[in-house]
Amino acid sequence: MDILIQDAPKIIATLGNLVKRDGLIPEFAILSNGECSIQQTGYDNWDGGVNIYSIYCRMPIDIYAKYESVLKDIEQNIKNKAENIFRAYPSCWIGDVLISPKLSTEIEEKSYKISSEELLKLIDLQKSLMISVSTGGERIQNVNDTYKERLNTISEGLAERNIRNTILFNDLWEWYEKWRSEELSSYQSRRVFLNKLFLPLEEAVKKDSSNPVNPIFDEPTGWERVDRSINEIKNRIKGANTEEQFQSIGLLGRETLISLAQVVYIESEHHSLDGVAPSKTDAKRMLEAYISHSLPGKTNENIRKHAKASLDLANDLTHRRTAEYRLAALSAEATNAVVNIIAIISGRRDLK
Repeated sequence: MDILIQDAPKIIATLGNLVKRDGLIPEFAILSNGECSIQQTGYDNWDGGVNIYSIYCRMPIDIYAKYESVLKDIEQNIKNKAENIFRAYPSCWIGDVLISPKLSTEIEEKSYKISSEELLKLIDLQKSLMISVSTGGERIQNVNDTYKERLNTISEGLAERNIRNTILFNDLWEWYEKWRSEELSSYQSRRVFLNKLFLPLEEAVKKDSSNPVNPIFDEPTGWERVDRSINEIKNRIKGANTEEQFQSIGLLGRETLISLAQVVYIESEHHSLDGVAPSKTDAKRMLEAYISHSLPGKTNENIRKHAKASLDLANDLTHRRTAEYRLAALSAEATNAVVNIIAIISGRRDLK
């Protein structure tokens, strides 16, 4: 058997250690996250015959996209390091280092039936119509059918993006009752109300269409139950619009913190701050104990304070009977922050 091919996993591992030692972060990310292999790709008759080998690295798409603009430099740096290793194998040369995206089994994104540009236009038209009928413009009986038809289209566009629809008026007569009963007596007050109503919706559609690249720590932690809960929170917050749905997010946040605590807390190592042994569901005491044990000493004091403050906020919010969107969203964000903080402390976010 070809001894170099047999040693291929060791060669790749050694390359990874060499580039890490030299602080070549992109090269280390490629070698540690990719599916790398070595194959014989040529033969040269020079000096009694020389076998030529190439290194192939297939990358997850998110990492490939992050370094796509500098791949040639990365490939050359890895090749330079490989030349030193190949000296130990007689009559063997390094040929090319080729980095490519890992093949996918399905398309991650989908084409929406209603484009983001069209949806934003419809939302703006709907807001303008509502302003018009409430400030002496169009008459409701003349444009109500247009409003309802457009609302159906907007609702469809939002639903396929999992964006919560904040336009709660099924027709313009409901909007009429709103501005009459809520003492929106001036035209200006009605404009202000509608601008506040529509702004989060417009921002949500724009954010969805922008597809931000490489969000920080969007990848799962590897703690299966915690990751499932976080994904469920993200899905629920997008579609929540009732008191019961908002409250369920707080409940799920509590369960997430309990699962997180149970996976990192070790009773024999982590001692509660007040000397009370935590129960199996006492997430706050377990996580406080874990943080204090993992971040000892004065140099870590500020980090401990930040981690515990995040935990206190999440614990407070997840125990409230959150009955409106903003509190539910804050609860979801605080829970996610604690998960990421603990994942960082535990080493789960380190470069592999």
